[in-house]
Amino acid sequence: MNNPQFVLSCCSTADLTAEQLKERNISWIPFHFFLDDKEYPDDLGKSISFEDFYKAMENGASTRTSQVNSEEYLNYFESFLKEGKDVLHVTLSSGISGTYNSAVIAAEELKEKYPERKLYIVDSLGASSGYGLLMEELADERDKGKSVDEVKDFALSERLKINHWFFSTDLTFYVKGGRISKASGWFGTVLKICPLLNVDREGKLIPRKKVQGKKLAVKTVVQKMEENAEDGLNYSGRCLISHSACLKDAEAVRNLIEEKFPNQKGNVIINSIGTTIGAHTGPGTVALFFRGKERED
Repeated sequence: MNNPQFVLSCCSTADLTAEQLKERNISWIPFHFFLDDKEYPDDLGKSISFEDFYKAMENGASTRTSQVNSEEYLNYFESFLKEGKDVLHVTLSSGISGTYNSAVIAAEELKEKYPERKLYIVDSLGASSGYGLLMEELADERDKGKSVDEVKDFALSERLKINHWFFSTDLTFYVKGGRISKASGWFGTVLKICPLLNVDREGKLIPRKKVQGKKLAVKTVVQKMEENAEDGLNYSGRCLISHSACLKDAEAVRNLIEEKFPNQKGNVIINSIGTTIGAHTGPGTVALFFRGKERED
């Protein structure tokens, strides 16, 4: 749909490629990150490649991130409202970022200035390509001719059905970020523990299980898809995988999915975890996303 009735928008943290976003006619606004105190926009690998970013982290570079603030949102949204367009913007989960609140603040100010326009802010309650998978589904609904209100309602009713499962083979940056203790990180490294995590109903990243060894981690994350995917092994919906500088591990997950789920052969998409999410996970994380049972906790 080349000229939709409204603007469908997200943040760079949906971890879709620039090409994917352009193809689906999804607008986006970048987060920011710092690499050894030099600021970059999270522009989907344009300013610095994902390969160079993760190499810098492996070599000891310090990282921190900066969310989209309310002033940035205000200028971004107003550029569409001035053109007479309505906007549906979906944010990174409020469970891991304050950017939803910033977007709401900007929207409230603009609603007074453009009372005739619709500007909706929706919390994805997701992250990385799980958030991206939701955006793809919203683009599908828009392209069916649904109104901005209908697509917004779809997002609110369906967002908790996007399942997120992660594992990490490198705990270094989880220790640096304070997500696990130094002692746990040391024992995890020695014992080759790969923590399995998912995203709960509040959009928070929750450790669920300790898995010993990469091969078992791959098997376990795919088992979660078997248990939770819509229609079980007959699942035919979207399946996205994102990874931080560990393509072989992501491919191992994809290969096992294609072996077990006949409708997924040739359909699993692998993307990189972007610089904002990756600044916190570091290299070695693989994340699997699919539509399935609504999250329970």
